[in-house]
Amino acid sequence: MARKQTILVVEDDEDLRRLFRTALTLSGYEVEEAGDGLEALQKIDQAPPDLVVLDVMLPQMSGLVVQQEIAAHVLTRQIPVVIITGSAIDLGETGATCLLRKPISPDKLVSTVRSCLASGTRGVGGGR
Repeated sequence: MARKQTILVVEDDEDLRRLFRTALTLSGYEVEEAGDGLEALQKIDQAPPDLVVLDVMLPQMSGLVVQQEIAAHVLTRQIPVVIITGSAIDLGETGATCLLRKPISPDKLVSTVRSCLASGTRGVGGGR
């Protein structure tokens, strides 16, 4: 039996994080959670996930800084990142290819995660 792919959901809104966890778990993924950027980086260091769902606006450290840290390290730079934002900021110049804008339906989250995993697409930055 194949190992379940692990998704790290990094979101400071507890209700939204629970919704994402439920949708991804029901779709067959193993889900880990982090409520802020520092916790996310610690979890990634301990056990790198197959993909990170990453909110841009986080306490302590922004999601973009977290993504830059992921992209900067050889052991984590190949991890696809789905960037989530509720703001209208233009993320086009960052190179984000897996991008979701809030509000996000569970179906849209799962389909984006699947397509980013299948294509091997990386999130923000040139971490190829």
